[in-house]
Amino acid sequence: MTSTNHAPNPATAAADAPVLSVTDLHVRIPTSEGDVHAVRGISYHLRRGEALGIVGESGSGKSVSALAVLGLLPRTARVSGSIQVAGYEVVGRKDAELTRIRGARVAMVFQDPLTSLNPVHPIGTQITEAIHAHRDVSRAAARERAVELLRTVGIPQPEQRIDAYPHELSGGMRQRVVLAIAMANDPDVIIADEPTTALDVTVQAQVLDALQAARRATGAALVLITHDLGIAAGHVDRVAVMYAGRIVETGSVDEVFSSPQMPYTLGLLGSQPRMDAAPHSRLVPIPGAPPSPDHQLSGCAFAPRCPLAKPVCRTSTPQLTAVSDTHAAACHFADQLAGIRPEELFASNTAPSANPLPEAVERTRSRGEPVLVAEGLVKHFPVRSKGLIRRRSGEIHAVCDVSLTLHAHQTLALVGESGCGKSTTARMLLNLIPPTRGRVSYRGQTLTGLSSSRMRPLRRSMQIVFQDPFASLDPRMTVFDAVAEPLRIHGQFRNGGAERVRELFRLVGLDPAHGNRYPHEFSGGQRQRVGIARALALEPEVLVLDEPVSALDVSVQAGVINLLEELQERLGLSYLFVSHDLAVVRHLADQVAVMYLGRIVETAPVERLFTAAAHPYTQALISAVPIPDPRRERARQRIVLRGDVPSPMHPPSGCRFRTRCPVFARLTEAEQARCATEVPTLADHGNDHAVACHYAVPRSPLGDAFPPHRTP
Repeated sequence: MTSTNHAPNPATAAADAPVLSVTDLHVRIPTSEGDVHAVRGISYHLRRGEALGIVGESGSGKSVSALAVLGLLPRTARVSGSIQVAGYEVVGRKDAELTRIRGARVAMVFQDPLTSLNPVHPIGTQITEAIHAHRDVSRAAARERAVELLRTVGIPQPEQRIDAYPHELSGGMRQRVVLAIAMANDPDVIIADEPTTALDVTVQAQVLDALQAARRATGAALVLITHDLGIAAGHVDRVAVMYAGRIVETGSVDEVFSSPQMPYTLGLLGSQPRMDAAPHSRLVPIPGAPPSPDHQLSGCAFAPRCPLAKPVCRTSTPQLTAVSDTHAAACHFADQLAGIRPEELFASNTAPSANPLPEAVERTRSRGEPVLVAEGLVKHFPVRSKGLIRRRSGEIHAVCDVSLTLHAHQTLALVGESGCGKSTTARMLLNLIPPTRGRVSYRGQTLTGLSSSRMRPLRRSMQIVFQDPFASLDPRMTVFDAVAEPLRIHGQFRNGGAERVRELFRLVGLDPAHGNRYPHEFSGGQRQRVGIARALALEPEVLVLDEPVSALDVSVQAGVINLLEELQERLGLSYLFVSHDLAVVRHLADQVAVMYLGRIVETAPVERLFTAAAHPYTQALISAVPIPDPRRERARQRIVLRGDVPSPMHPPSGCRFRTRCPVFARLTEAEQARCATEVPTLADHGNDHAVACHYAVPRSPLGDAFPPHRTP
């Protein structure tokens, strides 16, 4: 049994009796290949007002343990142990009995709001339905309560929005609606399962603000499940780290983050990209992969991946042992971790690969000549009416007058919220879609307007790695054939192509002997490595990386980021890195271009951008990214953007950001008129820094009070 029954934070505990008690919880799910022991004896206790963060890699049992609290596991699941919600025992109850507590005493916010909301009913109907399920109130009173809830979670114009359907709302608004439903009956416990996954950082900040508002309004205890250590650092009192179905470390958030006593926790902290780290500093990936849930475990489940592992670790399962009154860890050698940093413990994983291509040459990161240049790119997509005769009814202004320069051996990051035009710009740079206006050139040769046959020779020099590696690999082809396909298309396979493919597998850290496997037989990180190997097959000079690590676990993400940096240094590659994750951008980029609603609003060298961002939008983006350091998170000043990105069909006049700009409200009437009528151009601020804002003021969104980060 593992337990997190430590003393609560007296500042947040509202009563002595726990409102949620989980004791020795086991969950077994039968499959055709045997039982999956998804949760292996976890315990934790929460008092009213407390917040517990549960962190860990995918498959560690976080979500399964949460679903068990509400009795939402499959009927075939076998649950043992005890789960008590305000004294009411959940384990062993029938579904009809559990309706008494679902929504009333314990509520859940799921990862994907679209799966939680009924697409055929207005959101107001769905909120009032939750109210009527547990309260005998009139329809008018329920609707009034629904409007109040929408206002609490930050939905603008709730009186009008209450009649909207889910598809009419943005992802962040839908998540806030789900949170309003969870709050409807003032529950004792709110469980939030990855509530910000796949959201932009600005929307993530809005949702987390709404979650804090929900806690204040209801006084509920919170179980926050997340893979983002930065979110846990800033929003919980205690943290529990899960691995292979067990809690392996738990304690106050300050203790666990500042002095981890379990190698796995230290590895997670070293894998996390940080906004406050030095540019191009190497991350520290955890070697190997978590064990399969159906694998029979003996001893410490983390032993195969742990540098400290000794024979006793493989035969004896370590129990949670108190390190202090509020801190416990499950490790035989926890006392050896004092003062050790992740890069020291996992030193072998930060060393450069020993498998270079024979022709690989060490390169520097110094800026070379321009390789790929875009001038005045514009892309408008027609919008057509419905019906038999589909007339043109408008245009989506996806990209508007974008100019970029990618230099040899450097990384240009293109960042911004979803829908700002990043991926459209990237595809125009590769001539995958034609621009409405503008020009793209590679090494002085114009690409715009070239036919597919004339582009084919140039495809060798420019390749793309997509966000979802599973969607970009043919499931019917072995990974060997997938990597070999570009060589065959360009007639290069006959002369040593098979050996070239094996070299590429070694280059990206894969075993060439696994080339006969299919994509579904690999993990997400391994599939992304296959995609990178395929892109490198023709020895390109330019790689366009479209959100290549956004769908990966933090430990896998770290390995792919390090691989991309290593490949650039050894092969002299130039990257266009498309991302909304500025923490990853801080590690990889040399130059950053920030996009908003189709326009570039700021460009700067990476260090300049993160220490002296001048556009209010850039400042808001950087301030919204959480840092996995509780002290810094509590001290940072947040810039939370209100509202949603305007429609690209009808962008605002003048400055497109003015409808959400925190600076705009403080301007004089004459200054506001200028923002509303005059489009700001990119103005030079010196040091290769340009900003498109009439009233730009450089500042450090990270704060100047902190020294550079050093890992624990």
